[in-house]
Amino acid sequence: MRYLYIFLLTIAVSHVTLAQQAYDAASIPKELLPHASSVIRANDVTVEVKSLNDVIYHTRLIVTVLNKNGDDDAEIAIYYNKTSQLKSFRGIAYNEFGKPVGKIAERDLQDRNVVDGFSLFNDDRVKTFKPAITTYPYTVEYDYDTNEKQTLFFADWHPGQGVGTSVEHSSYKLLCKPDFNIRYKQINFSGNVATNEAKDLKTYEWSISNLKALRSEPYSPDQDLLLTSVRIAPEKFEYENISGSFTNWKEYGSFIYNKLVKDRQKLSPETEAAIKDLVKDISDPKLKAKRIYEYVQQKTRYVSVQIGVGGYRPFLASEVDQLSYGDCKALVNYTQSLLNVAGIQSYYVLNMAGSEKVSALPDFASMNQFDHVILCMPFKNDTTWVDCTSKENPFGYLGDFTDDRLVVACTPEGGILLRTPKYTTADNTQLRKGTFTLTSTGELRGDMHTEFRGAQYDNRYYMINETFTEQVKKLKELYPVENLEIQSLQLKQDKSLKPVTTEDIKISARDYVAQNGGRFFFYPNTANRSNHVPKNVTNRVNPVYINRGYLDEDQITYSLPDGYSITSKPIKINLDKPFGKYAVSMSIVGNKLIYKRSLQINDGTYDKDMYADLVDFYQTVYDGDNYTLTMEKK
Repeated sequence: MRYLYIFLLTIAVSHVTLAQQAYDAASIPKELLPHASSVIRANDVTVEVKSLNDVIYHTRLIVTVLNKNGDDDAEIAIYYNKTSQLKSFRGIAYNEFGKPVGKIAERDLQDRNVVDGFSLFNDDRVKTFKPAITTYPYTVEYDYDTNEKQTLFFADWHPGQGVGTSVEHSSYKLLCKPDFNIRYKQINFSGNVATNEAKDLKTYEWSISNLKALRSEPYSPDQDLLLTSVRIAPEKFEYENISGSFTNWKEYGSFIYNKLVKDRQKLSPETEAAIKDLVKDISDPKLKAKRIYEYVQQKTRYVSVQIGVGGYRPFLASEVDQLSYGDCKALVNYTQSLLNVAGIQSYYVLNMAGSEKVSALPDFASMNQFDHVILCMPFKNDTTWVDCTSKENPFGYLGDFTDDRLVVACTPEGGILLRTPKYTTADNTQLRKGTFTLTSTGELRGDMHTEFRGAQYDNRYYMINETFTEQVKKLKELYPVENLEIQSLQLKQDKSLKPVTTEDIKISARDYVAQNGGRFFFYPNTANRSNHVPKNVTNRVNPVYINRGYLDEDQITYSLPDGYSITSKPIKINLDKPFGKYAVSMSIVGNKLIYKRSLQINDGTYDKDMYADLVDFYQTVYDGDNYTLTMEKK
């Protein structure tokens, strides 16, 4: 009773504080206004852990919106399912002077399924509300309680600071019994956690004030690396009658393997016999694995399942074998089962997917750092990775969805931190050669051959299986050539151990050469013109970050019309910076113009003071790519 009394007293005191809050926009500290479209006046979360399957979250959020760019920050979204329920809700809207102008009740929230477009089963729902207010500034206050029937993962604390969003005050308080232990990791937090332990109650509290809005700074690192947050994980937990504990990645991997994956790989004798027959003529283990992976690609399709523990535990391998579909967990587990039949070792690997490279925190194990599962095969001196959800990826190719990041392999011996392969600048190539004829009537016609490798292998993935008509439509949008006509097109993918996509195209374009009097004007860069220059940002704060490097090389040979010659100065650029290189050259041999262009971008993190050089670099690329040549009759 004393424990409950203290918790209720805490809530009561916080409500008094809330009632005293100045909601008028004029009371916002002036230092929080620069670059801000909204200001979070308060973002306070109190978490009460009553038992391993009963946790109450009380959230108080007050946001002042200064202009229409901040409207999204006034929207609230409360996700729920059978393990997470909304228990109470109230909201109030205020005008710029802090006077109430309307109440917001739970019945005003829109309730809908969380539709992701690919899940067959998904029991997540969301209740949302966005004020329909167009008079600025205005303020909204939300106050609500949710109940979680699990302790497998806790919401991290993010004060709310971001591009265009300041924070006046934010706090996170966790109340639990003395025997409930947590681990936490503070990121970009200069303060100290306030802890207190009494006979019946232990508390942890973090708070922060006056965080200024961030400016949009192109080529910045991921915001999670820059902003304040606290990650929280319990030592012991329960989720849908599954209990466990871990304090590091090794123990985490043991939990995943033993509680969620183990004993789910049994196959029928018929399937085992079929797999043995499939690889009976192959002696190389890697080529055996390739054959099995391609068998899975042909047999199965990806369908997401996000229901209860099914969001963490894979289908039985026998079910996938029978149904021929599964989510990432199920398809990895199924492929592992088939590999086991062939005597090939593999790892069930958890990772955070996406083109941005988000790694597992090496010194902090927690459940909510991953959203995808892939497969690793630790062949001697040749570790190989595959994504079992893809029906198109070549064996051993991850692409930019899961490359170059720390991941956790879950094995019978426990969790192992590994890094997925990195596609280097030299790997990620787009190499193009073209041969064109320019006619005296201004027409362009000819052929181009392009090869895409490494992370650029996927540059044409979205059109590779389209009809010819659709491919032509999309390429016309891609290439910067007016009046483009495509006479023939062939896209091929070599899915060998060193995959390459090739594009062979025959084109024509009337009026490619503009005429003015006796002069002709045209772009020597036909296919790969830059149209982007980063905006200038003075007094930059963040380092310069380039997520992925690449190399583009183009060589175009033009046959000039009879009796014409180039009269403008041939372009020649050779720019070499730590973050990239750009080179353009032209030469004339007889009636042929040979244009060469190379753009190399190097991934990495660079000093913030180099940003001005980066802008100048891309300005040079833009100017060079859009250089116009003059041609006149001799």
